[in-house]
Amino acid sequence: MNLSLGIVGLPNVGKSTLFNALTNQQVPAENYPFTTINPNSGVVAVKDARLDFLVKVASPVKTVPAVVEFVDIAGLIKGAASGEGLGNKFLANIKEVSAIVHVVRAFHNSNITHVENSINPTRDIELINTELILKDIETVQNRLSAIGSKARFDKDVQIQVDFLNELMKHLESGKLGKDYRTETLENPDLDKPVFIVRRELFLLTDKPVIYLINSIDGAESDLAKQVINAIGNNAYIVMDVKTEHELSTMTEEERDMFMKDLGMEDTGLNQLTRIAYKTLGLISFFTEGPDEVRAWTIKQGFKAPQAAGTIHTDFEKKFITAEICAYDDFVISNNWNNAKAIGKLRLEGKEYVMKDGDIVIFRHG
Repeated sequence: MNLSLGIVGLPNVGKSTLFNALTNQQVPAENYPFTTINPNSGVVAVKDARLDFLVKVASPVKTVPAVVEFVDIAGLIKGAASGEGLGNKFLANIKEVSAIVHVVRAFHNSNITHVENSINPTRDIELINTELILKDIETVQNRLSAIGSKARFDKDVQIQVDFLNELMKHLESGKLGKDYRTETLENPDLDKPVFIVRRELFLLTDKPVIYLINSIDGAESDLAKQVINAIGNNAYIVMDVKTEHELSTMTEEERDMFMKDLGMEDTGLNQLTRIAYKTLGLISFFTEGPDEVRAWTIKQGFKAPQAAGTIHTDFEKKFITAEICAYDDFVISNNWNNAKAIGKLRLEGKEYVMKDGDIVIFRHG
């Protein structure tokens, strides 16, 4: 399962600098709008101490970590939904990512211009949300135009049209799509005609959002507190993006010393990845052996056959059983054979719900 995070925000809030820090790619980060002409993407390994332990035990020929793709999407401005700046193109790019990382500027620096000529994080958040909502309104309008004439002859289409009109009113009131009848996203048996059209809209404001508060003075600054109060229960991380970029240019030894001096326990990349996994409801399982140790990303709640299908679709179709060792049991056993000898391995069938950290051998036809 691919995890992709789209970095979104106004121009000059630190998006490209963040992207460089996270991916260690030197994407231009000049002090003017629209530096990012095409969406740059970088694939980064997910740091996982459990994978490191498995590699130490197995000494495999090949190690494959889980990965996250970061996509640096150009700065949006007021009017982006109607094509201002580079809006339409990059609003479309947001549709492709798993979740949005919304970078909010929460620092003062007269040397870095702001597209709105003042520092106001709450306004900035509302501006971006408004552009996303306007794009979603356009999406709903297009769907209504496409199916409206069929409603008289098809009861299911009429149900869809009624739902779209209700959704339109919700969006036009300035509310996000994910705040409206979210049960239709999760329960396909609730109302099939509504569920079908809801799923096919791919609304931008249905995307999970992680707010990244770019603050020089940490979470206790007045500007950072303003953002935290404004975003409610949404996931967030407070990061000094400039410092994070400096860390990314250092050797591992230099980075460890610098982080110790700053009192930092972990890098922003690792923190952001953990928040993304939690926000999207993702977990990891592992396959282990002399040829390869690999981390696999799946949705929490996946049953064993679905997890097997992430390796190969035939494994799901021809699933027989899964031989599983919990990670903590594997650590105690120190290898697969010892785990088997002391009874730490178990056979699980089609109804087994995968646990984070499971080490698995799938048996299939």
